[in-house]
Amino acid sequence: MLALPAQAEKADRSKPVNLEADTVTLDDIKKVSVYQGNVILSQGTLTLRADRVQVTQNETGIDRISATGRPAAFRQKLDGREEFIDGFSERIEFDSANNQLELIGQAQLRRGGDELRGAQISYNGNTEFYKVVGQPDAKTPSGRVRAVIRPKAGIEQPASRP
Repeated sequence: MLALPAQAEKADRSKPVNLEADTVTLDDIKKVSVYQGNVILSQGTLTLRADRVQVTQNETGIDRISATGRPAAFRQKLDGREEFIDGFSERIEFDSANNQLELIGQAQLRRGGDELRGAQISYNGNTEFYKVVGQPDAKTPSGRVRAVIRPKAGIEQPASRP
């Protein structure tokens, strides 16, 4: 059960996970597989692209996924909408048991016209709670968290005052 963030397409959870890569190593005892080189993981409407993906399984299926890339990226359709969520970062970690997603390193999340950027973005699919962390010790303003929230179509904006 992989289903990533923000009311992701629920039907994706029951779909098979497909992986493609240049090479794969499998450890049946530890239940760990490592896919390297232009990795593409897909499950229903979810697509994950990375340079390297490590998949850890337990008795019920996929337990954890760790993806790295320049950047690692995912895209998934939102449940009941014709809208997608896109995420990009140096590393993507997903914990299936806790439905927890971590985008680490130059993290970016886009949903429609809205966008979040920071050093790390955490999302809990059970609580639908986001946390975005900047890099306050960065020597440039880009170390701060940035958010862009666009007006929704069909909603009247208040008239500006003179």
